Amino acid sequence: MNVIVANKYRDALSSLDIEVIKKLEGEFTVDEIIGTFQNFFFNKMILDVTALKDYKNIKTLQQLSLSLDMDKLILLLDGSPETSDPEYLSDLISMRIYNFTMNVEGVKWLYEHPNSYRDVAQYHQLDTTHTGGYSMPAAAPTGYSDLKQNMVICFKDLTPGAGATTLTYIAKKQLARNYDVVAIEVDKHDFMYFDEDKMFSVSSNELGNTISKYSGSDVILIDANTSSVAEGFATETIYLLEPSKIQINKLLARDPNVLKNSKNKRVVLNQCMLSDQDVSDFEYETGLSVFYRIPPLNDQSSHNAALDQFLVKLGFYKQDVSSAADNKKGIMGLFK
Repeated sequence: MNVIVANKYRDALSSLDIEVIKKLEGEFTVDEIIGTFQNFFFNKMILDVTALKDYKNIKTLQQLSLSLDMDKLILLLDGSPETSDPEYLSDLISMRIYNFTMNVEGVKWLYEHPNSYRDVAQYHQLDTTHTGGYSMPAAAPTGYSDLKQNMVICFKDLTPGAGATTLTYIAKKQLARNYDVVAIEVDKHDFMYFDEDKMFSVSSNELGNTISKYSGSDVILIDANTSSVAEGFATETIYLLEPSKIQINKLLARDPNVLKNSKNKRVVLNQCMLSDQDVSDFEYETGLSVFYRIPPLNDQSSHNAALDQFLVKLGFYKQDVSSAADNKKGIMGLFK
């Protein structure tokens, strides 16, 4: 089911031939929209931008993107000078808002043929003072030196053995084609078995200094393991969940509130063979919003094309997704 939030274009959007479970009409603050839909299960949200108060201020859309899944958003722009400005459109793309249009026909098209980054890359104005649309947090943990402009991505298993260590290794190899990458695992020594350079095993107490030491790199990947401090050093934390029934039940037995506490986190289904419908059912049953799902990957392969779409979604726009996009009936058909 879908939701529509409309104002100026309410009549035009009423002609859409889609199933609608909820419709709001009028002008709303971004907090009102987030409050209404943050824990509401839906397939797609069609948002008439004029229904959003202060929509010409790009920070309003940024606030929305931090709380709702932008993969589910189709944004109908009003064609005003502000929302037609190339910088405005580029900022939307940096927030991973790829499905935007200025007419209802475009809404119909995007509903059936959602954009990927590749479809809107020509509108993206890459700013050398940022990396992939991210900026560093306003405050960093004690002992954490300025990371300049690099990204620090933390992978953490939610379910036992969800694959953070192997995913960190594969992502490191993949990103190293285009970026200077360092990988760090915390409180374990599994990296020694990969026999790969720029992969380090440290204790939680050593993590801050190690990150500072390699702050000149483009990307730092952290395999958090059970560390309670690793997430505090990250610009982005990815929580990995292996969605089998036995692993979910083990997770809930250990912490009955873990799914409730993970609703606003970037949850990725790793080593996942679920279909689109299965993922939708999973989101409905768990109350989670799945950021991405990654199929089983070959850690002996020199290049896992299936991972590049995920890396692009994280903001690593140099990754090549052309081969993946041309093979949608193959392995890429397994995930969003």
